[in-house]
Amino acid sequence: MGNSLHNKIYLGRRSVAFSAKRVQALICVAAFATIGLIWLAIRAF
Repeated sequence: MGNSLHNKIYLGRRSVAFSAKRVQALICVAAFATIGLIWLAIRAF
């Protein structure tokens, strides 16, 4: 009984950590895309 409760908490924490990693990855990709676009704009002008 207590073990299943522990598993639920553990899985909940894992899913939260996983979604946080996905958000960080999206932010990194967006930052690289923005830097790339700015660099291209500077190169173009």
